[in-house]
Amino acid sequence: MTAMKWSRLIQPRNPLFWIMLALNALSAALAWIVQNRPLNTVAMIVVAMFALCNALMGTWLIWRLLRDPPEAPKSAV
Repeated sequence: MTAMKWSRLIQPRNPLFWIMLALNALSAALAWIVQNRPLNTVAMIVVAMFALCNALMGTWLIWRLLRDPPEAPKSAV
């Protein structure tokens, strides 16, 4: 088993990095809505499920970024 480097997480040139950031921000916003807004039971369950799915997808993307080697910078020729 190879060790994962946390420095691989920050890859601004990789689109997965930006998708991961967006999903984690969205799940945080959805969690805030569930906790701070008066919702009926059905709406609370739907929003909570969206937040949970976003968190799971964001975690999966973090795992992929940590596991995959960073992309090599392309040189301008």
